[in-house]
Amino acid sequence: MKRYIFSFLLVLLLATFSCGSEVSLETENLQDSQKLQITNSQESPVLPAGGTFNRLWNDPPTLDPHLAGDTTSSGIIVEIFGGLVAFDPDLNLIPDIAESWEISEDGTVYIFKIRDDAVFHDGKKVTAQDFKWSFERAANPETASTVAETYLGDIIGVKEVINGQAKDIGGIKIIDEITLQISIDSPKAYFLAKLTYPTAYVLDQFNVESGGKTWTDSPNGTGPFTLAEYKIGERIILNRHSKYHLEPPKLEKIQYNLAGGSSMAMYENDEIDITGISMLDLERIKDPNDPLNSDLVVGNPDFSISYIGFNSSVAPFDDVKFRQALTHSIDKEMIAREIYSDLVVPAYGVLPPGFPGYNPNLEGLRYDIEKAKILLSESIYADASSRPRITVTIPGSGGEIDTDLEVIMNIWKENLGVEIEIQQLEWATFLSDLDQEKFQMFAGIGWQADYPDPQDFLDILFHSESDNNQLGYSNLKLDGILEQARIETDISTRINLYNQAENIITNEAAWIPMWYPGERHLLIKSKVKNYFLTPMTVPKMRYVYFDK
Repeated sequence: MKRYIFSFLLVLLLATFSCGSEVSLETENLQDSQKLQITNSQESPVLPAGGTFNRLWNDPPTLDPHLAGDTTSSGIIVEIFGGLVAFDPDLNLIPDIAESWEISEDGTVYIFKIRDDAVFHDGKKVTAQDFKWSFERAANPETASTVAETYLGDIIGVKEVINGQAKDIGGIKIIDEITLQISIDSPKAYFLAKLTYPTAYVLDQFNVESGGKTWTDSPNGTGPFTLAEYKIGERIILNRHSKYHLEPPKLEKIQYNLAGGSSMAMYENDEIDITGISMLDLERIKDPNDPLNSDLVVGNPDFSISYIGFNSSVAPFDDVKFRQALTHSIDKEMIAREIYSDLVVPAYGVLPPGFPGYNPNLEGLRYDIEKAKILLSESIYADASSRPRITVTIPGSGGEIDTDLEVIMNIWKENLGVEIEIQQLEWATFLSDLDQEKFQMFAGIGWQADYPDPQDFLDILFHSESDNNQLGYSNLKLDGILEQARIETDISTRINLYNQAENIITNEAAWIPMWYPGERHLLIKSKVKNYFLTPMTVPKMRYVYFDK
């Protein structure tokens, strides 16, 4: 999963993940009318490696690929580690450590050939055994991965390992040193794409076992960069991996500033090479006469959504009418206009615009305050005096909350008589408690696509048995539709199934979809080339170079 903190400023800063020019890409699960508009990578000239790319970042909750479930962590992990396959900046699925693969006629057996030149950072050759050990390590209950079943659970035998019933994954076999066979439980169009997620990355067994709990302080990865230094709250430095099998990076170093500060001031002082733009600065920078205007880059939105989540298994959110009442009472168009100057797009469904399966005709639960009041009156929690106390948990530690949430809470109090208390938790603690379904209600969070398939949103987040359904939401009809869509081979039928699923999710107010991102605006130094603006987190820093 890719959880991220949502606030307007952070939405803008998240734009610094990536930039480029548009191209149309058709994925295997896409109809012609649903093609993705994303960025196009350009071939960079052959240049000697050089330069340090500087940027702001937050301390990642983890650098362990098998534990990562957020964009802050994965944005660094994808540069240090790698797996069998990857996405390029155009979202083409490409070979990574596997140079090729074959798929059986029934779509359930995959045979991968490992590259002969793929090595760990210490020069040790990567083998099929390394992958088998890594998959089993990810699934091992002692690893305590919250994402292993989500991204590896299609492989035969993974669930048995996760449940402590086996040590070996039966569906993974070593044919020889460079040949790996993986068998899955049924044909699934998205399986290869799932292997791009860090849960499926290869690790060095000796590095992990000898390093103990602190092995990520000196990880022996396979990616384009090595971890040279990590000082919590200060900086992370990555160095170029000169023996990287997909062509070594152009940059010599990447330095992530973790100490914070004014990103605009740091950019203007040449302390960082890229920054998002706050709403306060955007208007002046758009002026052609502003000295920063020439550095302005405008890109397409990423594939993400922010939302307010309920725990539907506890009161008062176990009542669908109570959830619907809260949802209908929010005037998202007004909030987008008055608070965010239309720089975000009101969301009424789950799948982002331009994403495979996006339904432009989905109505969702629109603003209707009178309907909201009627639904509340029909709810079993209509009486405020007997209604359970409600607490919304948000990430953060500064005491301040996002303006949109503040406005929404006032709307609920004034128009519906529903009062909400706030609890704040540091980001890593927030994620941990979210995974354990400790929250009654939560906000200030979003979901970014891991791969371009509706299953990544609808199935992973809302199927009643999904480890990433932190909503306590369960609908047997929905489960049946999602399970049918997993193995459906006809594209149009599969998309139709996901449209049905999304209708159920939105009409039952399983969560409150809030915002899709608008166009991304960021500043990038003119010397920086090939920094591609991608709609998902993919390994791409190896393409970046400085124009000398």
